[in-house]
Amino acid sequence: MQTILHYSLHLLAPGIIAWLFFRENWQKVYVIFLLTMLIDLDHLLTAPIFDPHRCSIGFHPLHSFYVIPVYAAMLFVRKYYLREIAFGILFHLLTDTADCFWTFSECRQCYLDSEIYKLISTLGLAQIFQSVSSQ
Repeated sequence: MQTILHYSLHLLAPGIIAWLFFRENWQKVYVIFLLTMLIDLDHLLTAPIFDPHRCSIGFHPLHSFYVIPVYAAMLFVRKYYLREIAFGILFHLLTDTADCFWTFSECRQCYLDSEIYKLISTLGLAQIFQSVSSQ
């Protein structure tokens, strides 16, 4: 079920979003949204390329905590296509984040090994997240 939801959010949801919010040229926007999935090419830099227990957020270069603010800043540029690219990438990363938390709910060690946990711990928020998740 997790895989079906993940790929539905990657492939179908962008089409629905494009149709709802960019109705005049939704096909073009949908193609742009689909092309933003090219950020997954950074998975080719790791071995193994796919690990069902690995969270891509913070792990792969184009999914890193350093570039996410760049994608967010792109939402504010004047070129409409850059905003569409930024939105598509951020939606992609949101989908990947949801997938990570689904995995974490079934694999605590996956969470403890993740870059998300390392960031939360570095910020001193690990205790807060641990107490909320144990309730």
